[in-house]
Amino acid sequence: MTAAAPFAVPPGRTLIAGVGNIFLGDDGFGVEAVRRLGAHPLPEGVEVVDAGVRGIHLAYQMLDGYHTVLLVDATARGSEPGTLHLLDATDPAATRPRDTALDGHHMTPDAVLALLDTLSAGTGGRRPRRVLVLGCEPADLAEGIGLSGPVDAAVDEAVRMIRQLVGADPEPPAAATDTGPAAAEEPAEEPAAETADEPAPAVAGPHPTERNTTPC
Repeated sequence: MTAAAPFAVPPGRTLIAGVGNIFLGDDGFGVEAVRRLGAHPLPEGVEVVDAGVRGIHLAYQMLDGYHTVLLVDATARGSEPGTLHLLDATDPAATRPRDTALDGHHMTPDAVLALLDTLSAGTGGRRPRRVLVLGCEPADLAEGIGLSGPVDAAVDEAVRMIRQLVGADPEPPAAATDTGPAAAEEPAEEPAAETADEPAPAVAGPHPTERNTTPC
């Protein structure tokens, strides 16, 4: 996945936080992504948290001496639903409007970063040296539990991207280089005469996602 290479996370304490409201459809993308990420081993020094809608708590935690923070959230940028965007949000002035509303019940990454400035000045806490956002283009943010098809299909690709970023999966995942049909060309183990009347097995290809690495 060469598109993610410029954003590779260097050694140091890293926080991966899933952000979003699971009761608003695709807004629960970040929470589901970190839930699935928890099933995989990660390098020492990498912490994973389900921040959900606890934006104020997350902002305080981000001041706890992390080198890098990766926020995972639904991010609407006008692309096809399920599209993944990897964004560098290290410079707060370049990643959020000045008048970002703070809502204790639901805070976007922009709002968390806005609060981070205030808390850092008031507490003396140290901002992370780098902040990244892995966002997924939502299809449906209406009230309800569960992700839409395109967003749910993008979650596993997001997990692969995160693992590569933190060095847990240094090799590009098969989904980035193998489009799937080639697997069907492998010779069958049984003689053709015994399987000629049987339908060929379906080969699941990867979800078509886009990695937008243009900084916010």
